[in-house]
Amino acid sequence: MNTLKLCAKPLLISVAALTLAACGGKDDDDMMMYQYDVTVTNLSYSQPFSPLAAVLHGNDYQPWQLGEAASAGLENLAESGDNSGFLQEATDMSWAQQSSTGVLLPSNQATLQLMAMVNDEDKAQLQLSLATMLVNTNDAFTGINSLDLSSLAEGEQVQHDLYIYDAGTEANSEAVGTIPGPADGGEGYNAARDDVNYVAMHPGVVGRDHMGEAQAVSPSVLSSAHTFDQPIARLTVRRTQ
Repeated sequence: MNTLKLCAKPLLISVAALTLAACGGKDDDDMMMYQYDVTVTNLSYSQPFSPLAAVLHGNDYQPWQLGEAASAGLENLAESGDNSGFLQEATDMSWAQQSSTGVLLPSNQATLQLMAMVNDEDKAQLQLSLATMLVNTNDAFTGINSLDLSSLAEGEQVQHDLYIYDAGTEANSEAVGTIPGPADGGEGYNAARDDVNYVAMHPGVVGRDHMGEAQAVSPSVLSSAHTFDQPIARLTVRRTQ
């Protein structure tokens, strides 16, 4: 049983990427450093985010696809907030990856710094992927899949709204003991897959305030405070070098 440990107070997190990887077969003289500040703002009312997982990669990596089964690493992230397996899966196909530390509370933001040393050929396919769990859910996550950074000039930035996905690995029961966030403090990752087993857009939280008679039969531990609108977060990527 894995449960998510939450921080006591909101923080602005800035973590420098320490891992550099060079890809391609060209001489070192052709290599250049690319550095990005990746900032996520939590726009929700009462949905803390698990530690952010960010990856700089090329065309050979895609963290998820709608309509296809989630990887084991994404399943663990979406059910428990543990992003270590998600990042490990990307290791051999990425130039840099980073995790924030601690939970990102509503109305707060976290910033990661990622650096990659690549040649011109690899720069043309430079992409960013990012994922984080909505911890007061069974297996909801948000993030971005393969954002193209190849044309972003030094000093420029791009901004994107982030939407909510369902990993499809755990039924959205909202039941007591099934949610790792502060609303329940229940179970996180469970290897059994008892839902549709493919990634989809999340249908949303129901909550006990809207369940009516169903609440007596299969009660929800969540309330209307844990419901969410789209988008759930805002991503800003600025190239600093």
